[in-house]
Amino acid sequence: MEAWGELVGRTAELDQLSRFVAGIGQHGGALLLSGDAGVGKSALAEAAVGQALADDVRVLRAAGAQFEADITYASLHQLLQTCLAEIDSLSPRHAGTLNVALGLADGPPPAPLMVAGAVLALLVQLTAERPVLLVVDDVPWLDRASGLVLGMVARRLVGKGSALLGAARTGEASFFDHSDLAVEQIQPLPDDAAAELLLARYPALAPRVRRRLLADAQGNPLALLELPVALGDHLAGVAGSVPAVLPLGRRLQAAFTSRIKGLPDSTYRVLLLAALDGTGDLRLIRRVADGDGLAPAERASVIRVDNSAERLVFRHPLMRSAVVDLSTSSQRRAAHGVLAQHLADQPERRIWHLAEATTEPDEEVAALLQGVAHANLRRGDSVGAVTQLLRAAELSPTGGARSGRLAEAAYLGSIVTGDLRDAPRLLDAARQSHQGAGGPLSLAVAGAYQLLHSDGDIDTAHRLLVDAINDLDDPGDAHNKVLIEALYTLLMICFFGGRPTLWPPYEAAIARLKPRVPELLGILSKTFSDPARASQRALAQLDASIAGLTEQVSPARIIRTGIAAAYLDRLADCRDALYRAVQHGREGGAITSAIEALFLLGQDSFHTGQWDQAQQLVHEGLQLCDKHGYRLLSWPGLLITGLLAAARGDPLTPGTIAQQMNVWAGPRRARTPQLYAAHIQTLDALGRSDFEAAFTQASLISPAGVIAPYCPHALWVFLDLVEAAMLTGRHAEAVAHVKAAQTIGLESQSDRLRLVVLTTAAITETDVDDDRLEAAIASPTNDRWPFDLARIQLTYGAHLRRTKNTSRARHHLAAASATFQRLNARPWTTRTENELRATGIPHDSPVDATLTTQQRQIAELAAAGLTNKQIAERLVLSPRTVSTHLYQIFPKLGITTRAALRDALDRLPHPLD
Repeated sequence: MEAWGELVGRTAELDQLSRFVAGIGQHGGALLLSGDAGVGKSALAEAAVGQALADDVRVLRAAGAQFEADITYASLHQLLQTCLAEIDSLSPRHAGTLNVALGLADGPPPAPLMVAGAVLALLVQLTAERPVLLVVDDVPWLDRASGLVLGMVARRLVGKGSALLGAARTGEASFFDHSDLAVEQIQPLPDDAAAELLLARYPALAPRVRRRLLADAQGNPLALLELPVALGDHLAGVAGSVPAVLPLGRRLQAAFTSRIKGLPDSTYRVLLLAALDGTGDLRLIRRVADGDGLAPAERASVIRVDNSAERLVFRHPLMRSAVVDLSTSSQRRAAHGVLAQHLADQPERRIWHLAEATTEPDEEVAALLQGVAHANLRRGDSVGAVTQLLRAAELSPTGGARSGRLAEAAYLGSIVTGDLRDAPRLLDAARQSHQGAGGPLSLAVAGAYQLLHSDGDIDTAHRLLVDAINDLDDPGDAHNKVLIEALYTLLMICFFGGRPTLWPPYEAAIARLKPRVPELLGILSKTFSDPARASQRALAQLDASIAGLTEQVSPARIIRTGIAAAYLDRLADCRDALYRAVQHGREGGAITSAIEALFLLGQDSFHTGQWDQAQQLVHEGLQLCDKHGYRLLSWPGLLITGLLAAARGDPLTPGTIAQQMNVWAGPRRARTPQLYAAHIQTLDALGRSDFEAAFTQASLISPAGVIAPYCPHALWVFLDLVEAAMLTGRHAEAVAHVKAAQTIGLESQSDRLRLVVLTTAAITETDVDDDRLEAAIASPTNDRWPFDLARIQLTYGAHLRRTKNTSRARHHLAAASATFQRLNARPWTTRTENELRATGIPHDSPVDATLTTQQRQIAELAAAGLTNKQIAERLVLSPRTVSTHLYQIFPKLGITTRAALRDALDRLPHPLD
């Protein structure tokens, strides 16, 4: 290692690193050194390590490894190698998280955010003794899981007595998110510094050779230091001309190769083992080979051996690559086989090496590697899982096993990593591997998914999957993971198909499952297919599943729970978990889960009156759909976009989106996008006071007097249809629709449905029961659905005006107007102002910012200085409910801060009795 003061031409960089290291204990933070290969990033990092050790800073080190990039948490394990014994001193939660992630214990795979939290807890514990510096070299070659976690850790180190110093090549893709981190771009050496370095290290170089090296090296320190060794006899300038082309950039690898070729065969064999192992574990290398054989490589500066830390480090990643490049395929297989024999205590790494050592198809090895892929998938390492499945397919005998693994890789690539466009190639290979009719169920699942997102052919995808399920030897085996995945896919096919005739084969398949239907699949089968008729038992199971999302790390399970909750107005309790799924996708995890989570969050934001947030969420989801080609997944996001545009009076967007949906869905017999289009057009027509058109469109979703079975969307347009029927003189149809809802107990499915069913029942009566209607409107839970509540207040206020109850009409109309104005629902604001004018309030008069009884209580307690948590305890509410109320109260009062609450409340008139 070069001393701190011996790095030529790096005064400015060394000064910055000196300040960075000196400030670790007080400031912490992170710094990334970025630059071209060989520019000196590693040397600068070594200099920083030297100062840190001199300052009594504990140093933890790791380096990304090209050949272990598919091994989950390999780099994190390397980083924490010297402090594994201290993990058990952490809290049980943090210790368990790290032990599972690092393969030291069994358990459900933790989410990256949980692992990052555990690493931070460990660092806090370590810094109680002395500051800690994490040094991570070759960041682009970190395995995915480690890269994600270390990126999160790096952004949270400020003020914690720890720091992270990373080194990465400029322009290389990485799983390490360095956004918001300080980045120092390491430039090539200036001409004078390059000449000084070359002269200091190789003073005997002939001037002609020196000039040529300086010209071609262009300030790259690694080239300046390594090329003279590769040039051999040319150093003295007596053996002929310098080669016409010197190895720079990729050509620089040739210099490494020439140096390695000069090593003894025994040394090269040990280097190959170390290169293929990739962990730098010197103890392993000594177990599998003669550790003394490394001495020639160490003397040639190919590697650096740290006996105290039991670590072996290649001087540069390209040297490691050069070692592998020089090997034959038989040498590599033999080395992998040796490593596999000595990794019995690390089964996943052993299996990977065993697979790399295998040349002929071997079903046992393929099955083991497939198991590793499934384990990595549960940890969230979907890319690693796909890689391992493809390798398992290569090792599979031709036929069903190979075909199934290729199909599974295609399916995972489609639903997890966003590689939808690559799926056809894998599916073709899977079909070619299977001889004869039919094929493995995984092939049918992947094929059906591809059909949905390419051609959108609902009926063909449905038939393909139903036939494949029915052709199984045991179509009722609930332990068959591929069968269960097939049923989840079939569920979505039936939903997007939107026709009752699609559901019986699915329900028959569910009924066959033994010994029992998987819990979440059973919940979805009841609450998503026909939520209007979901039993109270099913709702209780759904609520329990939602409650279990607190510690859930599987994006697929989070999304499926959210889907089960979507039409039953329970998404608010899924938000934290859904945001975790979004973040997982943003950090390189499951793309489709992120898309669906964004749209579910957008849906909830629309219904709960957070419309600007809804627009941002669906915009991000739609961008991902466009980027990855997920056309079918885009329709729920476009639905929210269309509803927002309709509610806010956009004259063009609702019709454009509805037309797109109808044009796409019609030929494909995908009825659900057509229902989305009808919903958008219904809301648009209501805002424009075209009540006849609104009734026509709403009736396409569910006819008046019928809550259509297998039509979840009927729950979202129930209020629309009743309102449109009343305003077009179809009183009998409005009454029939309310009675249909009451007959199936729709009001018991959610608080929102209770609001709309009870209030529409009162409004449609010949003699409106004002007391019952007032009580229904005043329910404290109704503020969660501001748009629905404001529409009901508008309808009721108009009724009160017509019956000459002017003061109460103004009360409800004023509350509705305040909500519509906050939402920027322009057409609805106009309708409400027209009604207010009819009560005698001029157009330009201010509208009362009327609060409900509970809102006034919350506002007064907040004005008195109580926190949300204290208010929640006082009123027996959840802090989230208090927060939602305040979010709605502030715009009603025309304020933006708590400090303004007291004055606003003093100006507010008392509520009308």
